[in-house]
Parts: sequence; C-alpha cells; structure tokens
Amino acid sequence: MAKVFAPERRKLIMDKLYQNQRVTVKELSEEIKVSEATLRTDLTKMEEDGLLKRTHGGAILIDIIDSETNFSSREKRNKDEKCAIAKKAVELVSNGQCIMLDASSTALELARTLKDMPIRLTVVTSGINTALELNEHPDITVILLGGIVKRGSYSLEGSLGINILKQINIDLMFTSANGFSLESGLTDFSVYEVELKKAMVNASHKVIALLDHTKINKNSIASFASIDQIDTIITDFKITDDYAKKLEEQNIDVLVVSTDENGHNPS
Repeated sequence: MAKVFAPERRKLIMDKLYQNQRVTVKELSEEIKVSEATLRTDLTKMEEDGLLKRTHGGAILIDIIDSETNFSSREKRNKDEKCAIAKKAVELVSNGQCIMLDASSTALELARTLKDMPIRLTVVTSGINTALELNEHPDITVILLGGIVKRGSYSLEGSLGINILKQINIDLMFTSANGFSLESGLTDFSVYEVELKKAMVNASHKVIALLDHTKINKNSIASFASIDQIDTIITDFKITDDYAKKLEEQNIDVLVVSTDENGHNPS
C-alpha cells in the first residue's frame, strides 16, 4: 500500500474528528494502515498546534476549534497587535487601487483604518463585517463576493464567488490565516473557506499576509497560499536573522511592527 505522509494522515484524522468528535489510535491505525506509535506522534503534534485534545487512547475535537473559527472570539484576541499590523498595511495602499480583504479579524481592523482615510478605492471582500464597515465611505466601492455564510462567523465560503474574481483586476490582497510556516505557507481550518481563498490569491497581483505572532510557525489543516505566492508579511513577531534569511530567499518582504515602546517580543 502507498505510504501515507504526515500531512495526509493529519487531514484524515481531522476529517474523522469532524465526523465523530472523537477518535481512537486503534481505529485510526486500522483505517490509515500506519503504526499506533506514528499516530501518537501525529496526535501530539496536532495537540501542540491547537487542533485537538489528546485523551487516553485517542483524541477529541475541542472547543478551541469553535473559538478559533468564531469571529467574535478571534476579533478580541491580540487586538493591539492586529491594530498595529493594520496601520502598517495601510501604508501599502495607494489611491485608485483595487484591493482584496479576506474575512479575517485583522483585515477588518484594516477596513476600520481605511474607513477614516480620504482615499478612493475598490475593495473586494469575502467578509460581511468588512463590507459593512466600508459601505458608508463616499469614495470606496465595495464588492462582496458571493458564497455560503459560515455559521458562527461573518465570512463567505465555497466556490460561488469565484466567477466574480475572473472579471476584476486585483492589485493587492490582504489576508490573515490560522497559521503560517515555510513548509505549508498560509493555512486555515475550513476546507471550504480555503477553496475561496485560493481563488482570491490566484486573482491577485500581490499577496500581503497579516500575521500576529500567534500565527507564525503554526500549521492548520489546509493550505491556501504556498510560500512562493506570498509577497509580503506584516507581523509583530520578532523574526530571527536565520528565519528572515529564509523568507528573503523566497523573495518575501517582512515588515515587523511594534505594539509598545519596548517592542512586543513574544516568548
């Protein structure tokens, strides 16, 4: 039987968890045809990434998945960092551009900053809150992508909005993610939201990732932008010289923001 690599195994594990809310190592071993020791290693790593909770003999789907995808929870988390990232992101926007904002809470902070600026823009977004935030601006035209409204969120998902993207010339896409790593690029929880975000990335000339320190070196289930599709990262994470060099080798510009006078330096 063909070897099942770690990312595939972990996706299969999450699929099972979404179906049944719990899994056992024994069941997974029989189904995926890999050793129980390998699966225990997978589950430990996935617990570290906040995807599940280990139990005796298996794992369960935990509330953090709901809270990660619940917009009001995400919006409150790391708010100072998101505001600082949004203020830096605005500096990259020029009058007359067409920009894309995803449905993330960080992109919503960017929309709030743009709302108070005398600027003429077209903004395409998959975020309902983001669209409403900019709707009253006299010189911003808002295009809301079509799709299925995600439960517990204010975002649209699915492929219904993809056709609109073929008709619009997007200068910059501003997106956040559940995680970013050199191996997987930008990743997210929802496979369905990822489908739309992939199309958004492909339709944009430049992709700018808005990532607070909790997102760096973290992987989620599905990738929507590979490392070579990302042009700029704006973060409050204090990036080491070695890590910065690796990003530079991928032609990624890194803009580091500070949230206080001393600079934010997460452990």
